[in-house]
Amino acid sequence: MVQIVDSLASISDRYDALFCDLWGCLHDGLRPFPEAVEALRGFRAKGGKVVLLTNAPRPRASVERQLDEQIGVPRDCWDVIATSGDSARAAMFRGVVGEKVWFMGQDYDLTFFEPLKIIDDPVDVRRVPLEDATGIACLGPFDAHANPDVNRPEFLFAKQKGLKLLCANPDIVVDRGETREWCAGALAKLYTEMGGESLYFGKPHPPVYDLARRRLAALDSPISDDRILCVGDGIITDIKGALGEDLDSLYITGGLAREETKTSRQPEQDALDAYIQSQQLTPTYAIGYLR
Repeated sequence: MVQIVDSLASISDRYDALFCDLWGCLHDGLRPFPEAVEALRGFRAKGGKVVLLTNAPRPRASVERQLDEQIGVPRDCWDVIATSGDSARAAMFRGVVGEKVWFMGQDYDLTFFEPLKIIDDPVDVRRVPLEDATGIACLGPFDAHANPDVNRPEFLFAKQKGLKLLCANPDIVVDRGETREWCAGALAKLYTEMGGESLYFGKPHPPVYDLARRRLAALDSPISDDRILCVGDGIITDIKGALGEDLDSLYITGGLAREETKTSRQPEQDALDAYIQSQQLTPTYAIGYLR
């Protein structure tokens, strides 16, 4: 039976740092969740550090601008950001998909291709048509509401060429307000099912956790893993990733799995336990919404 808690504050004394997901926990893609903002402020007021650990496929500076200018998440509720995009960009500029890249995503994702100064002797990456590509940089679908199957013809061609697909966001879906949208993870999953090779760098995969630990360590004295709590609403990203890193986790059931867990303000215990059993991924704690 998963322990359901009333608030972050009820368990926060056990931790010195949070790896906190963004979409579904701190905001819905359109506006911040006031109770979540206050929970993170309270954690920081007691000396805790908040790393926003997100599968956003863009550089952290781009995510910070989005939080500030578009969504309105206050700057005083977090310390630093670690993105799947940063982790994936580092791999791309080291040449994992070659120099000529077919780009999948939206125009606002093009910051992904901005030069990365921390890489010594980076590959000179260029965006090209699929027929000229040495690899794929997948930041998301061209149409977030279209079934990923629309990409089968291009993926068949890419698989036959032996192209690797760099997935900059392993999320399958996300909820923008009340509307569910497909993410890059759905495309990478399809490509893999078709026999192609997909490379992942965000949650639940190790590279982004290594980045988060480095960003955390740069803030203050080192914090041991047993004093880090992962917070997120993705069972196959946030919770699976925490388990893989041997970190405790707080599962936000009112996000992607609100129907399965019958979450209003809190999940129903029986529904939560049944869902957890079906996924074979057990968080340390659960709560309806971050507060």
